[in-house]
Amino acid sequence: MKKIMLLCLVFIFSAVHLLMAAGTDKTIENLKAAFKGESTASAKYAAFALQAKQEGLTQLATMFEATSKAEQIHAANHKAVIEKMGQKVDPVKPEFQTKTTKENLEDAIKGESYEMTTMYPGFIATAKDEDVAGAIKSFRWAMETEKKHQVMYQNALNALNAKKTDSLPKVYWVCPKCGNTYDLAKPEASCSFCSTKSDKFIKFGK
Repeated sequence: MKKIMLLCLVFIFSAVHLLMAAGTDKTIENLKAAFKGESTASAKYAAFALQAKQEGLTQLATMFEATSKAEQIHAANHKAVIEKMGQKVDPVKPEFQTKTTKENLEDAIKGESYEMTTMYPGFIATAKDEDVAGAIKSFRWAMETEKKHQVMYQNALNALNAKKTDSLPKVYWVCPKCGNTYDLAKPEASCSFCSTKSDKFIKFGK
């Protein structure tokens, strides 16, 4: 009798798990797409940082190093949610092109603009419909950070076009929990997105 009851419980648990997974298919798909996108962005911005260094644009290189780390954190957050939902995360092979720093900035602005105005708002809406709190949080942290990155890239492009890159920030800070990025000499006391204390932030530049 105990064996039969145990088998019944296993069956019920499996059925509930399958039903829950079926109700979150779209969010899982979106999380995997976001993981791929953020992983690619992280690798791309790291390459853009190297290109900026080759062009003698130290401050732009520092900026790209910081944003690369932020995207890596976003990817890790998305992956954690996927795995918590019982799904496997396939390895990503980033594909992108590295050009001049001016062209790289234009590419970065285009990518961030798409993510903050189209991709993440859509992903968040779906996650809300499917009631996946972890995905909502991970998507929102990424979206709000991309808004800041877009401004940083636009400011950098404006400075580059005006030949005034020396006026750009020299120090950047990245929150290790949510990827929030600051271009301040001294950051706030805690992250405005996830409340992580600033002494935990990762510093880029001198």
